Amino acid sequence: MKLSPRSDRPVLLVTGGSRGIGAAVVRGAVARGWAVAFSWREREAAARALVDELSAAGAEVFAQQADVAVEAEVLALFAAVDAHFGRLDGLVNNAGLLERQARVEQMDAARLQRVLGANVVGSFLCAREAVRRLSTRHGGRGGAIVNLSSRAARLGAANEYVDYAAAKAAVDTLTLGLAREVGAEGIRVNAVAPGLIDTEIHASGGEPGRIARLQSAVPLGRGGQPEEVAEAVLWLLSEAASYVTGSVLDVAGGR
Repeated sequence: MKLSPRSDRPVLLVTGGSRGIGAAVVRGAVARGWAVAFSWREREAAARALVDELSAAGAEVFAQQADVAVEAEVLALFAAVDAHFGRLDGLVNNAGLLERQARVEQMDAARLQRVLGANVVGSFLCAREAVRRLSTRHGGRGGAIVNLSSRAARLGAANEYVDYAAAKAAVDTLTLGLAREVGAEGIRVNAVAPGLIDTEIHASGGEPGRIARLQSAVPLGRGGQPEEVAEAVLWLLSEAASYVTGSVLDVAGGR
């Protein structure tokens, strides 16, 4: 898919970019000279505030509502990026969700569909659309994809979020398999696996104080900040990581 560039800057799409790690990636990318598009699902006010903040500072940035678990909305999101910027150089698959803490025997099919839809189906759909634009096989210039995984994928999240952990394990497999598919087509695919990071996700799971409860098990003795995860994501997007693909980088304080 050949696009007619409307921006001189490289263009990055960040899904779920209105808050937390996503917003930190958006801000960090803008500071490094990217033009940035990001999606949001429910937090319109936060998305608009972030666009206004960055636009006032001279950034090229726009936001669009999209539920990445819905194929039609993913197609509309990428079409909007095409129309607004005329190019794509990178994707950060950040959008995802978890549900309230529960044991596996308490989980119903609707919950599983929501968790797997947002974290797995959404990552696949967005990666697919990015490859169609980035791959030299399709007339693209190459680029980079960074998926957001989680240390939960290898810790299991027993008694809390086994479904979320399983979804992030699928993201790890997507990362490795896709990296091997498209490496010769100019695309690097990597993932970042955050540990206990100070975002609203813990409140979404029903325990706002989860970091305080668990941080003593972290060798560095504290929870992380979204900006610390964003730094890893931005490095993997950069030419400094030009020989890195198919990797999952832990940002978890040693846990």
